Amino acid sequence: MRIALFQPDIPQNTGTILRLCACLDVEAHIIEPAGFPVSDRHFRRAGMDYLDQVTIVRHDSWPKFQQWRIEKGLQLILFTTKGARPYLDHRYADTDILLFGRESAGVPDEVAAAADARLVIPVKPGLRSLNVAMAAAMALGEALRQTGPDVPERAPERML
Repeated sequence: MRIALFQPDIPQNTGTILRLCACLDVEAHIIEPAGFPVSDRHFRRAGMDYLDQVTIVRHDSWPKFQQWRIEKGLQLILFTTKGARPYLDHRYADTDILLFGRESAGVPDEVAAAADARLVIPVKPGLRSLNVAMAAAMALGEALRQTGPDVPERAPERML
């Protein structure tokens, strides 16, 4: 299981998602260009000291990411407000990449067309969408629940 962020443009959300990946031992992929430098203080603050604990793979461009993904035989699962299938109805696999678009614009049609599945997290009518970090946490939680992650044993006081 992996999370990929397509050209993220809000450093705090990216840092929060990378912290999520660190805590759940999930590889994170950033598809460039990002809308901020990795030295951004908001990015560093949101990721805290967890950024050293996550595997981050950076891809220079969408075509390079797509080439890597196809060579590895990985499925691309796009989370989008334009998805027709609810995320809870999808059957996840260990070989999935959960893809989240830019907070300001989502993903271009070319990226959406390349996805093996386009899922939506249903929200109350009249509201646009969830925060991307919140959506990533919900999606990853369901995907890991279905695929039975190997979570290392932890002391009970460290579980939250």
